[in-house]
Amino acid sequence: MTGGKAKKHPIWDMALFAVLAAPIVATLPDRPAELWTQGAGLAGLALAVGISRRLPAAALAIGLSLTALHGNFVFGAPVFACLAGLRMERTRPVARALAAVFAGGALLNVVRGVEVTTWFPLTVWLVLLGVLPWLAGRCWRQYTELVAAGWQRAEQLEREQRIIGERERLRERSRIAEDMHDALGHELSLLALRAAALEVAPELPERYQNSARELREGTASATERLQQIIGVLREEPEAARTRPAGETVADLVERARSSGMAVDLAETGGPAPLLADLAAHRLVQEALTNATKHAPGAPVRVRLSRESGETRVEVVNGPPPAGPLPGAPGGRLGLMRLRERVQLTGGTFEAGPTGEGGFAVRAWVPHAAAPVAGRPDSESAAHLASGRRRVRRGLAAAVAVPAVLLALLGAIMAAYHLYVTYASVLSPADYRRVELGRTPGELDPLLPSRQAPLPEGERRPGCRYYHVRAEPLGGGDVHRLCFTGGRLTSKQTLREGER
Repeated sequence: MTGGKAKKHPIWDMALFAVLAAPIVATLPDRPAELWTQGAGLAGLALAVGISRRLPAAALAIGLSLTALHGNFVFGAPVFACLAGLRMERTRPVARALAAVFAGGALLNVVRGVEVTTWFPLTVWLVLLGVLPWLAGRCWRQYTELVAAGWQRAEQLEREQRIIGERERLRERSRIAEDMHDALGHELSLLALRAAALEVAPELPERYQNSARELREGTASATERLQQIIGVLREEPEAARTRPAGETVADLVERARSSGMAVDLAETGGPAPLLADLAAHRLVQEALTNATKHAPGAPVRVRLSRESGETRVEVVNGPPPAGPLPGAPGGRLGLMRLRERVQLTGGTFEAGPTGEGGFAVRAWVPHAAAPVAGRPDSESAAHLASGRRRVRRGLAAAVAVPAVLLALLGAIMAAYHLYVTYASVLSPADYRRVELGRTPGELDPLLPSRQAPLPEGERRPGCRYYHVRAEPLGGGDVHRLCFTGGRLTSKQTLREGER
């Protein structure tokens, strides 16, 4: 929070106090006792406004309690409740404050001797002036948090987009370097194969055979250095890789044959999707390169099938006639790359020696590639989704909680009304046994435990009222028993219209 905003707080608090105190100041009484009471209430209101930022729950409790001093303090109750919802994340302190106000008010009315039917309905106002504004404030706070989370999410996406763009540029450079390695490595392997053929040619003089050996060794060394250099640049395999324009697997095999390799190709089926075709081309190219390095002179069999929605590739070379060439570069990096490429298409890959001493590379690539699982949602997306859930829950609570509380209070009042109605019935038999001149103590065994809850305008001082029969919906005839000097002086049944 900036210093500028902090300086504005006292001004806003003073303005809030002035608005809430205006109804009380406008109706200040002339009697000193009431004047001191309302003055103390204004001091309490100033305290509630002052602590409303640091202790919103306490300010709410004070604001609700002040309604017991004067009715005009009721205007501050919904304001403090709404501020508590806006400024507090936790719900327990506010729930405790509301429960404390309810319990304190109930105890105060019991001590004063106020009838339950008079003060208990006032708890509805506690819901309307306390709970409902508090929930509304919580909803608004959660909505503002959701909006802020949305902007944070947008900023996060922009940052991620920039990072993704930079990463893709680096990947493209790595891919180009990898393609250079694949193409040049293959050509250098074929060049080494030709040099090896010249090295063992019997019709060449020894001087030329030595030159061919040096050429082969230099080519092998250059291939190994190229692999090391490109390996530093390589980040991860891509699902698709470039190849010479228009070159097919048949062209690749024909190029290998022209270099002196004994390659047999068997190709069946029709065209395949680009992804599967690229994977097959890359797999045959790498397998031929490995056969050139590790099994020079050995026959190679290539089987390519594109049928039933899948492409099957098999490259098998026999054992080298004279063993692997000395100094030939080794390693399984190429096979690892092939496995990654095939797995990215949703296929399977296997490579290993055969029983005859050769080596086999096999792969199955589906034409309908399996979907690759995307990356999980970012933290900002999860935060935004959580904010949306909180807002939905807050809106539901803003409607459901007051409705449940009002229904609960209504059920309690209805139950109490039924209890008082049935507990205040004086049966005709007991009414006939009530004799004039008796004291209240003598009549207590005959009289009900409760009196009929009649309005004050229908009651006489010193008289007791009992229902003739239970009327849950109100009204009905009542018995009136009046006492004078501690004794029953009259008893009378009043019809509903006579009251």
